Amino acid sequence: MPRAVVTGGAGFLGSHLCRTLRGRGWDVVAVDNLLTGHRANLDDLLGPGFELVEHNVSRDLPVDGSVDAVLHFASAASPPEYLAHPIETLEVGANGTRHALDVARGSGARFLLASTSEIYGDPLVHPQPESYWGNVNSIGPRAVYDEAKRYAEAITMAYHRLYGLDVKIARIFNTYGPALRPGDGRVVSNFLWQAMAGAPLTVYGDGSQTRSFCYVDDEVAGLLALLDSDYNGAMNIGNPDEFTINELARAVLDVTGSRSELVFEALPVDDPRQRCPDISLAGRVLGWRPQVALREGLANTYEWYRKDAGAA
Repeated sequence: MPRAVVTGGAGFLGSHLCRTLRGRGWDVVAVDNLLTGHRANLDDLLGPGFELVEHNVSRDLPVDGSVDAVLHFASAASPPEYLAHPIETLEVGANGTRHALDVARGSGARFLLASTSEIYGDPLVHPQPESYWGNVNSIGPRAVYDEAKRYAEAITMAYHRLYGLDVKIARIFNTYGPALRPGDGRVVSNFLWQAMAGAPLTVYGDGSQTRSFCYVDDEVAGLLALLDSDYNGAMNIGNPDEFTINELARAVLDVTGSRSELVFEALPVDDPRQRCPDISLAGRVLGWRPQVALREGLANTYEWYRKDAGAA
């Protein structure tokens, strides 16, 4: 059986990747220090062919035996989490990425880095193609995440150029779906959880800023298509359909049937006005494009929250 290491495997995206790889017949080693991940996300996978190692990959990556793929997804991902753990976020982007690269290099394995649309900062080009270098405030509060990922991309490409390592960099845009922890600080989970509680939906700024939202099944399909490909370098994996935050709020209210009102608060420092991927490269190279519309994805996530969120 092929064997994969998934760092951050107990997190939102990591757990979905672990489950999909197991469904493909892969043996999977998930490595997570559970700082922001949750063991319950993996309860259904525990058994033959799957191992959970509770460990901080910023220290080292203790995986015995050869592997065929290393997927580096370890990191806090929502703003409240990475702002609460700024040094850990920088360390996992730097030391954690190098340790994951060394494991891949030792086995001649493929390496997939979970990067982010945050490397584009508050973009001056719209939508954002991979060729855009970004507009990032390197000393702002969000820089602990933005610059950690930019460094991770740089060292990943250095390993490719120096050692010939087969590397792929996925620039992930807003992703949502089951297993996204309720109220974790990302806008979809916050809105759904507030609507379900009958609480006001918190909108930062005037709500006219835009985002794109990719349902997790589509995101995982794109990530694994990239892993399977011969492409080396960075690629946007996200949904190009763009919505204002106010439009998202109205969609959440419609899906949940909530009568919650909207409350408006100050926009956080360096919060981007627009964020939307140009996915023409993914279309050409992978033949990939998201299939799940926002309303359908929100309904699926809402249903999971109603049934299973208490265990998340």
